[in-house]
Amino acid sequence: MHPRTSDTHPHHAHHHAGHHAPGMGHGSAEEFLRRFWIVTFLLIPLLFTNETVAGLMGIAPLPFSRWIGFGIATVIFGFSLVFFQHAWHEIRARRFGMMTLVSLAVGSGYLFSAASTFLPSLEVEFYLEIATLIWVLLFGHYLEARSGAAAGNALQEVAKLLPKKAHKLIDGKEVAVDIGALQEGDIVLVKPGEKIPADGRIMEGSANVDESLVSGESKPVEKQKGDEVVAGSICLDGALTVTLTRVGAHSTIGQIQTLIAEAQGTKPRSQRIADRASAVLTFVAALTALLTILVWTALLGKPFVFAITLAITVLVIACPHALGLAIPTVTTITTSLAVKNGVFIKNLAKIEVLRKADYVVFDKTGTLTKGSFEVHEVAPAPGVSPEQLLAAAASIEAHSSHIIGHAIVREAQKRGVVLQEAAEVKNIAGKGITAVWGNTRYAAGNRALMEDLGLRLDNALEQKARSFAARGETIVYVADARQVLGVISLTDTIKPESYEAVKKLHELGVKVAMLTGDNEKVARGVAEALGIDTYFAEVLPQDKYTHIKSLQEKGNVVLMVGDGVNDAPALTQADVGIAIGAGTDVAVEAGDVVLTRNNPLDIVRLIKLARAVYRKMIQNLVWALGYNVVAIPAAAGAFAAWGIFLRPEVGALLMSLSTVIVVVNALTLRSIDLERA
Repeated sequence: MHPRTSDTHPHHAHHHAGHHAPGMGHGSAEEFLRRFWIVTFLLIPLLFTNETVAGLMGIAPLPFSRWIGFGIATVIFGFSLVFFQHAWHEIRARRFGMMTLVSLAVGSGYLFSAASTFLPSLEVEFYLEIATLIWVLLFGHYLEARSGAAAGNALQEVAKLLPKKAHKLIDGKEVAVDIGALQEGDIVLVKPGEKIPADGRIMEGSANVDESLVSGESKPVEKQKGDEVVAGSICLDGALTVTLTRVGAHSTIGQIQTLIAEAQGTKPRSQRIADRASAVLTFVAALTALLTILVWTALLGKPFVFAITLAITVLVIACPHALGLAIPTVTTITTSLAVKNGVFIKNLAKIEVLRKADYVVFDKTGTLTKGSFEVHEVAPAPGVSPEQLLAAAASIEAHSSHIIGHAIVREAQKRGVVLQEAAEVKNIAGKGITAVWGNTRYAAGNRALMEDLGLRLDNALEQKARSFAARGETIVYVADARQVLGVISLTDTIKPESYEAVKKLHELGVKVAMLTGDNEKVARGVAEALGIDTYFAEVLPQDKYTHIKSLQEKGNVVLMVGDGVNDAPALTQADVGIAIGAGTDVAVEAGDVVLTRNNPLDIVRLIKLARAVYRKMIQNLVWALGYNVVAIPAAAGAFAAWGIFLRPEVGALLMSLSTVIVVVNALTLRSIDLERA
């Protein structure tokens, strides 16, 4: 089960993690909220410095209103500098988006108003418009920061899978050393229940090793002298003396880290639609503002002050308040809706990708199946009752720490079988367990154990055992001193929800694939039972992501659902990685979406949610932009012939109205029913 030694340099791994796209919130959600409240507080006196607002309220503007207005607006303008930072990122990356436009409007509006405060002949002040613009955008940023505040670092999580210390043998003496100090060729002792600190080869001892963490294979693997063991896997029963062959960055866990880092670098990032719209809008608004100045001064001979007032009105009005909230309002509601439905979306840019998904790839163990063994069939030899067989097996297995033993004991308890108190219990590593009661030695284990005891199966049992094996089931033989009493077969059972999930995904027009480390027989059995479109069996952990890639190369948008460490690179490679929260921390870190429950039906809900949310986003963008189609020409004086000029205050009012519509439309998302939708 060893990975190919990769030619990448694992020590570069940590550089990739945790970069965020320029233009996204530098501040934390709390920071934006604090700024928002301060600006809210400052807006109240600013309202009373505006002649129009004061006139509407039937009171005189504050004395020295233009100077008070200038002072307050300057403080508020200070809070908008964060937008200029983002705009600078956008300009440097040549990706002009909403922040460029906002900065253009806020900057020119503020400077022009300040100039007009000191040069009364200009007569136009945009303080209130600029301040409300900053106010709404800070709130939008707060919502955005809040919904995207949960991204961690997968690489440190992988490191947690390794023990902190190891028992190194120096001249036969056991010394506790730090795992970082281990080197190739060191000899370590791994005791029952401990994790293996690095890849190596067993020199002494034998044990069942749980590699599910790294291999995804649900069944523990029997290991004995000469076998290879993998870093991070758990030694279940016996003690092992291991010579280390690969440590640190070169070990399996180190390579998984490298794979995550690589996949993080190549992940298809979905650009937000609002940003695309803003880029177009920025261009249109800037062009319109320039044309306004040229047309009114050069062609129509109006004074420059008149033309520049119109130009700035264009910029302020084009400023996408509604566009700034069109997406964040939807995403914030989406986040709370999703959590109610057992889903946490870490990267909201993935909504439009989720909506287009054509393939969902499930990791079998623990996702489509329960990931725990259950007794499937009890086949006693002639003259032995199923209860007697179970009583014998469970009485022995009650002393086993093995998951197969636990499953047999559970089944016996379920059937109300009385267990015997066993003595002289012996664990025969990699083969089974024997115990004595009532002067007879009983044994439960694999075929090899029966051969060691010199016992043969009768033909009927032999046929039974073969048919179980053909279905890929795990078989436990039970015997007393004279004969084999029967065989018990165990399987990893399919979750009842899995059947419905596959059916519903097909109804949504999405295909389903399954990845598993289990053998072809087991995989085919599960795939046929569930009606899955494609399955990949006997997949080595480090190759999981290659199967995702092959589906992507055929032009599919692929979602991957997994819960193990070994799923992390595949989750990162997929267009959207969906981690099961009940699984390991690493998978949770690598996923874009985390399921809080281990229920495949939540994937169906997630895709439905993404589609509904996307529809809302588009509606909101249509609203937010539709208003600009009318407002920009009006602000530029296109309807001047009919005596229609859009005053900045009226523009600001219209802008607020489109903002309200957008927010109300987003709120209707709450009533969506994902069970039926």
